[in-house]
Amino acid sequence: MTDIPYSTALIVGAGQGISAAVARKFAAAGLKVALVARNADKLAGLAGEIGGLALPADATDASAIADVFDKVSRQIGTPDVVVYNASARAHGPIAELDPETVRNAIAVSAFGGFLVTREAARRMLQLGRGAILLTGASASVKGFPQSAAFAMGKFALRGLAQSSARELGPKGIHVAHIVIDGGVRSAARPDPADRPDSTLSPEGIAQTYLDLIRQPRDAWSLEVELRPWVEHF
Repeated sequence: MTDIPYSTALIVGAGQGISAAVARKFAAAGLKVALVARNADKLAGLAGEIGGLALPADATDASAIADVFDKVSRQIGTPDVVVYNASARAHGPIAELDPETVRNAIAVSAFGGFLVTREAARRMLQLGRGAILLTGASASVKGFPQSAAFAMGKFALRGLAQSSARELGPKGIHVAHIVIDGGVRSAARPDPADRPDSTLSPEGIAQTYLDLIRQPRDAWSLEVELRPWVEHF
C-alpha cells in the first residue's frame, strides 16, 4: 500500500500468536515477509499462507543472524521492517534459579535483540530508512516475583530500544518498543465468558505494529503500551 514506505519485513522469533498475526497483517498490506525461528519447519504453514519465506536461526548466534539477513536480502529484498519477537523465561524463586537457564533467558530476550537490531541498522543506514519494532512485555517496566530472568531480559531490551531510537531516528530509522501489558488470547487461553475482551487479541496487537510502520516521521511513536480495558496499570 502506498501509505507504507517499506517493502520487506523480517520477523525474528516467529511462531503462533503475535508474530503470526503481524506477519498476516504485513502481507495483507503488501509487504514481502520473512519468518525466522529455531525450527523453521513449524513456520511452513504460515509461510505458505502468506507467500512468505521461512528460515531457521538461533537468535543468539551472531553469524546465524547475519546469514539470515543476507539470505532474505538475496531472496526477497533487503529488510526495511524488522520485528524482534523472541524471548525466553526462567521461572522460579531467585534463590533456586539455575544460572545457565537464566543466562539463556537473558541471551534470547536481550542479546538476540541486540544482534538483530545491529544487523538491521547496518542495512537500513545504507537505505536511509527502516523500522525496527521490539516486542516488550509487562516485565519490561515492572518485575514480578519469581520472574527475575524474564524481567532482566525485557528491561535490557527496552534500554536497547531507547538508545537505538535516539541514535538511529535522526538517520531515518524508526525504532519502537511495544509493551504487551496483559495476557494474550489463544485457543488455550480464551477469554472467560463473564469477562469478554479481558485478554489482548493477537490481531489487535498486530494492528498496532501495522499502524507504527505507517506513521509519518514527524510523529513517530518510540514506545506504545497495549493492554485490555480491564488490565490494572
